[in-house]
Amino acid sequence: MAIVLETERLVLRGMEQGDLDDLAQMLQDPQGMLAYEHDFTPEEVQDWLDRQRGRYARYGYGLWAACRKDSGEMVGQVGLTWQPCEEAEVLEVGYLLKRRFWHQGYAREAAAACRDYAFTVLGAEKVHAVIKADNLPSIRVARALRMERERAFLTHYYSGERLHYLYAVCRPPQEG
Repeated sequence: MAIVLETERLVLRGMEQGDLDDLAQMLQDPQGMLAYEHDFTPEEVQDWLDRQRGRYARYGYGLWAACRKDSGEMVGQVGLTWQPCEEAEVLEVGYLLKRRFWHQGYAREAAAACRDYAFTVLGAEKVHAVIKADNLPSIRVARALRMERERAFLTHYYSGERLHYLYAVCRPPQEG
C-alpha cells in the first residue's frame, strides 16, 4: 500500500490483509490491551483490520501501519479516527504499538506526524486524544503533542464505567 506519511524513523501506510499477523501481535497481547480491558479473538482482529480499511475508503484515513524505515517491520498502528465522546464525535489521533517498541519514542513521533497531517491536509481545527485516566504513557504522548486536558468523562467498558480524559490541541495560527 502507498505511503501516507514519513517521519524520521517510520513510514505510515494503509494496512492490508498481509498485516493481520502483525495486528494480532498487538491486539492479542493482554498487557498491550490493558486500555481496552481485553485482548482480541482472531475474529475481532480481522474485524479491526476490516474497519480500518473501511475508514480508508470512507474518509481517506484511519489507523495506519507504522513501519520502521530501516527494516520495514511494523512497530504498531497510528492514525486518525472519529471517536465518540459523550454527545459528539471527535477527531482522535490514536496509537497502539507492539510491546517491544514501547518507550522508544515511536508513538510520539508518529502521532505528531498524524496531528500535523490533520491540520495541514485535512484542515482540522482541533485534534483530540481520548485516554483512559490510568494510561500514563498515553498521557505523556498527548502532552508531548502540546495537548491539554479539556475534561474528564465516564465511558462504559466491559467491567463497568471507566474514567477517561479528553486531551486536545488546536491548529496553530497561520503565519503570513
